[in-house]
Amino acid sequence: MTGSDDATPVGPAQNSSSSSGPRRERALEDSGILSDSAPPAIDVKSLSKRYGENEAVKGVSFKVARGEVFAFLGPNGAGKTTTIRMLCTLTRPTSGSATVDGFDVFRQPTAVRRRIGLVFQEPTLDQQLTAEENLQFHAVLYRVPRHQVEERIDRVLRLVDLGERRKDLVSTFSGGMARRLEIARGMLHTPAVLFLDEPTIGLDPQTRALMWEDVLRLRSEEGVTIFLTTHYMDEAEYADRIAIIDNGSIVALDSPDELKKMVGSDTVELSTADDKLAGSNLEQAGYKVSVGEQSVVAFVENGEEQVTAIISTAGVPIRSVKVHRPDLDDVFLHFTGREIREGHAERSFPMHFRSFRR
Repeated sequence: MTGSDDATPVGPAQNSSSSSGPRRERALEDSGILSDSAPPAIDVKSLSKRYGENEAVKGVSFKVARGEVFAFLGPNGAGKTTTIRMLCTLTRPTSGSATVDGFDVFRQPTAVRRRIGLVFQEPTLDQQLTAEENLQFHAVLYRVPRHQVEERIDRVLRLVDLGERRKDLVSTFSGGMARRLEIARGMLHTPAVLFLDEPTIGLDPQTRALMWEDVLRLRSEEGVTIFLTTHYMDEAEYADRIAIIDNGSIVALDSPDELKKMVGSDTVELSTADDKLAGSNLEQAGYKVSVGEQSVVAFVENGEEQVTAIISTAGVPIRSVKVHRPDLDDVFLHFTGREIREGHAERSFPMHFRSFRR
């Protein structure tokens, strides 16, 4: 990628070099997200990418606050990986603009690369090296000052709870341990933004939960901004905000709770001895209800808190009760008209260290 690559940020930016930007502003004021007045970690405006006739990303715009965990939620082929590749300077945008930590991804790619960490879908660790040797090699590529290398290796291995395995070959690691080591490697040069592209794909639920403990520890202790892509609903719940992306466009963007509120009320479903009578009694009491062939459904706020009152008001013997609160599956269905699906995978570009040589 060509273009002006001076180190002057496009907007206000915190240099992430010495002492990790005084440990990323004291872990972003002891781990809340910094004030709304702080410049964004990522600022994207009308970003698009075409491959011939196929428009993989269609003019997306969004901002990510410093210290935020921000998620792109969508199926394979939605444009998630393509967007990350543009933000990481690995793919040139067709149109639009973006800055990362205040630096323009097109005109200042070297400055952007110095300020980001990357964990992509494809494994990139050397299986025949130890965990420590993989990190040392990364430190050389990123020109980490020699006198800081051991301290930084100790720190990132502690953050992902792999300190006792530093001398072991990566070939002996489980899939989850290898992913955690890749996250540690992405943090070694103290980036301002850590990009995670489908970081837990192929991992079992318990390992995914453990890995997310590590990721959230990075945010709380280091103040790093986390940008992840996923098609796992439970994984998206870790984010402060979620952008739902489908067919290259962002169709909704808000916090998980606010997105769920957009879908509608909780539902309390009753199977009773007389559903029609139960529905009539509930309607007369002011509840919004729907009577089906085998149940009556009441639409309410805070469904769990209202179960007792609904049962009492129904006034007939109750066989079963089900309470459903809108979840991210409902949100995705609401905004896209279908459940999240496994589509054609986006273009896969294996990550190689040479991509980041300066």
